[in-house]
Amino acid sequence: MENSSGLDKSSSNDNGNSNNTGVPLSDVVSDCINRWFKATLKEAKAGDINMQVLVSQMYYSGYGIPKDEQKGRIWMTRASRTRSWVWKVSNKQPGYNASDSDSDSDSDELKGDS
Repeated sequence: MENSSGLDKSSSNDNGNSNNTGVPLSDVVSDCINRWFKATLKEAKAGDINMQVLVSQMYYSGYGIPKDEQKGRIWMTRASRTRSWVWKVSNKQPGYNASDSDSDSDSDELKGDS
């Protein structure tokens, strides 16, 4: 049944809201992060050093998975067998890598001092 606006009235409840039962955004985001972790873990197990670092960072920070610093150290140790620089990023948020620079934030702090 259509109302004067051309919308199907049968799909609305008494408040005029749609009866669509969507998934909460938090559930969608959680599912995406979970799938991202699983895909990253698969690549890390296959030997991709960058993914090993990312898995380590995810464990260290608890991003998308329960925080587990021991597993984070295990993955960082595995990655460091080939590249020692990985320890520089072990305590950074997932996605941060050694080519990222903290100097921008340092220079902003220095500007405030002058």
